[in-house]
Amino acid sequence: MQFTCPSACPGSCQVDCTICKPVCSCDRPGAVCQDPRFIGGDGTTFYFHGKKDTNFCLVSDPNLHINAHFIGKRNQNMRRDFTWVQSIAILFNNNHTLFVGAQKTATWDDSNDRVDLSFNGQPIILPESEGAMWTSQTSPRVTVSRAEDSATNSVVLEVEGKLKVNAKVVPITEEDSRIHKYGVTEEDCFAHLDLGFKFLDLSSEVSGVLGQTYRDNYVSRLDIGAKMAVMGGSGAEFQSSTLFSTDCSVSRFVGNNGEENNGEGFDFEGLSCQSGMDGEGVVCRR
Repeated sequence: MQFTCPSACPGSCQVDCTICKPVCSCDRPGAVCQDPRFIGGDGTTFYFHGKKDTNFCLVSDPNLHINAHFIGKRNQNMRRDFTWVQSIAILFNNNHTLFVGAQKTATWDDSNDRVDLSFNGQPIILPESEGAMWTSQTSPRVTVSRAEDSATNSVVLEVEGKLKVNAKVVPITEEDSRIHKYGVTEEDCFAHLDLGFKFLDLSSEVSGVLGQTYRDNYVSRLDIGAKMAVMGGSGAEFQSSTLFSTDCSVSRFVGNNGEENNGEGFDFEGLSCQSGMDGEGVVCRR
């Protein structure tokens, strides 16, 4: 059967085999998109705005930890930042790390690839062709591939037995900025990631902004009746000191050594990139 994506997401949907209909990728459980809009494991939609230029723990489990770096722009008429997820770091057993990020971009052109990738601190270079794939020589095996319908800006990350992530770099368009009053200028289109997570082996201890919604005993504190359900507060319990640290207060990460990990076991160079992505663990492509 052939399907057409819904009008709300003409270029980004997946078929839900339960209802046999196409569903927008950002409307499926595990999605993190836009001004971060989350779809929890329990199916609840909520917003977590966090804070610009800050790292937050999305998922923390004994052998899996995912941080996100938020970029943003201050809204002078509100008491918060407009924020988007610019990059994520996935840490898992044996001290492995997988990174995907959106390069800073002024003028958007979808034919120019703006994805940065690295595994264990080494850059991953993917040919710009649909379905191109890179595979690690480690255990568990890691694969990174281009989406089947795009040669640029859309990749699929898989860690064998643990998770699958669909990551797409998207800009804030002039229309987005006009509708939501983002105030985006020609200097920066705030390229960011739209993400879809599928978890294969989470424990009952899992925590994090998104991870907690996958616990069997999770009780949402959101006002579900609100037009825009927001996970309130400062989010301080989810803050990590760096993108590759596991020191947020809700951390469950143990890794492979049986001792809680604060990120000190990971050794990354501090880099400064022309792409605008500075910090530990960031890889610059020539």
